[in-house]
Amino acid sequence: MRTPLSAALRRLVLGSAVALAAGALPGSAEAQLRDEYHQAPRDTVAQEVYDGWKQYNLNCARCHGEDVIGTTIAPHLLVSLKPNGPINTKESFVQVVCAGRPDKGMPSWCALGMDPPTIEKLYAYVKARSDAKMSAGRPARREG
Repeated sequence: MRTPLSAALRRLVLGSAVALAAGALPGSAEAQLRDEYHQAPRDTVAQEVYDGWKQYNLNCARCHGEDVIGTTIAPHLLVSLKPNGPINTKESFVQVVCAGRPDKGMPSWCALGMDPPTIEKLYAYVKARSDAKMSAGRPARREG
């Protein structure tokens, strides 16, 4: 017969083994926060790119997909920003985001209140993903 204490002890031992395998010290804050759904950020990026990631997830991901990979309703921006893509310059990216593409269902973000510095942060994030300078997922901010 299993007691609640033995179940708790098993969870503690299993959690410690997982933390050790992941390289975290048992009992550390990191060990308590990491599991298969809460992984540490893979990339450390400048504040501008991190802010762009946040803005992308707030404003763009619902149509353009998580991690800029596209959906059935909006294009794959990783491809769009490549040198031979349809939005291959910063100026064209800013223009498209600001003015939108109403005929294709994309709103004018400037008309909705998005300012040019925010669009430039979005570009920094999307360009970093397009150039394979950062992985999918949440990045960490570089200090300093």
